[in-house]
Amino acid sequence: MILVGTSGWQYRDWRDRFYPPGLPQRLWLEHYAERFATVEVNNAFYRLPERDTFAAWRARTPDDFCVAVKMSRYLTHIRRLAEPAEPVARFLGRATALGDRLGPVLLQLPPTLGADTAALDGTLRLFPPDVRVAVEPRHPSWWTAATRAVLERHRAALVWADRRGRPVTPLWRTTDFGYLRLHEGRAHPHPRYGRAALASWVRRLAEAFGDAPAYVYFNNDPGGAAIVDAVAFARLARRAGLPVSRVPAG
Repeated sequence: MILVGTSGWQYRDWRDRFYPPGLPQRLWLEHYAERFATVEVNNAFYRLPERDTFAAWRARTPDDFCVAVKMSRYLTHIRRLAEPAEPVARFLGRATALGDRLGPVLLQLPPTLGADTAALDGTLRLFPPDVRVAVEPRHPSWWTAATRAVLERHRAALVWADRRGRPVTPLWRTTDFGYLRLHEGRAHPHPRYGRAALASWVRRLAEAFGDAPAYVYFNNDPGGAAIVDAVAFARLARRAGLPVSRVPAG
């Protein structure tokens, strides 16, 4: 199953594009969750929500809904993976209120953080086995066999990242699920993705993961591009014979 969604759902310029005129913002999550089966919560990176907020998201979404959550920047960008025990415990103490709605936890590392596999190993070992973790390094020094071995040892996914229609990470499969983030396409209007770029990602996921689950999130939110591209991606995946989670009608 490929689970397709967007990175966030609370964007003002989605009003009248995705959210109907007059729909109050307090009901946007319900509207989104009726049309998509997953979302990546990106704003948790800037300010970690309270446990009650995560519990409320669980109560407001369908049983089959999945929420991927981006780890707080306090761990990744301020601590830079140093002394991870308290930040990870605090994060899990809140995000686990999602219960069975909790999907992968995303660790996006700063582009200035060079490879430190010992620190990554020490961080990943703090997550319980039933919590999926996806790691998005952004410094090229991470692309080594040692990094891959740490991810495989902890059954963490290497995030496949795209910018302007091209992979910016190795296409390693390090565990039993995939995680793809699409940040910015090259099509018009900017930052949309073209059909060829989307089709190439469908093919790569099919070849690498087969029947294993893969999470796909569009982070190109301006102008509602993420919505349009998610629908187009899902259509292409279905034409390729892949099972895909629900998306809005195109």
